[in-house]
Amino acid sequence: MNNALCQMFGIEIPVFGFSHCRNVVSEITRAGGLGCLGTAYYTPELLEMELKWIDDQIGDKPYGVNLLLPQKYDVVGDTSLDPDALPKAHVQWQRSLLDSAGIPPLPAEERDALMKEELDRLHMTPEFSNELLDVVLTHSNIKLVVSALGSPPPEILQRLHANGIKVGAMTGKVEHALKHKQAGLDLVIAQGTEAAGHTGVVTSMVLWPEVVDAVFPMPVLAAGGIGRGRQMAAAFTLGAQGIWCGSVWHGTRESDLSDEMKQLLFKARSGDAVQTRSKTGKPGRMLRSKFTDAWVQADAPQPLPMPWQSVLNVEARLRIDRARALDYMTCPVGQIVGSINQESSVRQVIYDMLEEFADTVEGLREKAGLDA
Repeated sequence: MNNALCQMFGIEIPVFGFSHCRNVVSEITRAGGLGCLGTAYYTPELLEMELKWIDDQIGDKPYGVNLLLPQKYDVVGDTSLDPDALPKAHVQWQRSLLDSAGIPPLPAEERDALMKEELDRLHMTPEFSNELLDVVLTHSNIKLVVSALGSPPPEILQRLHANGIKVGAMTGKVEHALKHKQAGLDLVIAQGTEAAGHTGVVTSMVLWPEVVDAVFPMPVLAAGGIGRGRQMAAAFTLGAQGIWCGSVWHGTRESDLSDEMKQLLFKARSGDAVQTRSKTGKPGRMLRSKFTDAWVQADAPQPLPMPWQSVLNVEARLRIDRARALDYMTCPVGQIVGSINQESSVRQVIYDMLEEFADTVEGLREKAGLDA
């Protein structure tokens, strides 16, 4: 495969893989695609360490990073995310939920230390974004930066372009895709509601061709519900020039998810990937658990706005993880989870995807009766 996106980035296959795990990112790139590291809540020091490790694994191959680069920082840029500022009713409701489930609280001193470490990563200010960007620009193999919160500010876009880095952004609406094009971005990632994490409500089947038509000739990556070759073929048929996959890597041996979480994913069906505001306050697709269920019960409080819901959840997540409370564990995952039922490897996932893609394309004319 050697289409326009492959030529743009110097890659062998138009498979773009998103992961928070450096092992997955490096292996996608080594297999001929372009791995993209999710950096939400990274400090500059941690980002430098992860990028250096990836550089050492991939030689001169390209890769990318996904940064939180909001146009406006307002409340999300608050540098005083104090848990004591949380509504007392929300804190008490969540603690009672975990207490009733037999999930022990953390010792106060340990809880405070762990929460401080976690909350320090939630700060998002222009200064902090520029510190992360400074780190990114010291790594010459980074050829793509994807903004997860809309088009990046013009000054950041200019810095990236000046360093030869292509810039993309996620979109779940045609209107947002047009804004990305007008802002001067190089590509757009059309993400259907089937995807993990923050998503809109439009399905991939509807969204992909809408975005392709709206931003033509701008390249479009298709995302949301892609984990096999037939879905890849559907994306290309609907006008995409490449694919963006995330959830499919969760089941690989390179993934840093715990064995317990992997087993939960292997047992899950597509309908177990539910949209919930319980994690961040914004609708996001997560693995259904007793925790996500509790947040939609009649006695549950309304989720807090971003980033305060994330602040609220830090203590809960620490308690759940410490207790290995499987029924309450969750993670972002798309509806493709129903097809992830055993451990594989990144290379095997890509190989199987490409083989099925080729078979699907070859058999399309026959299935449609076009050769009759």
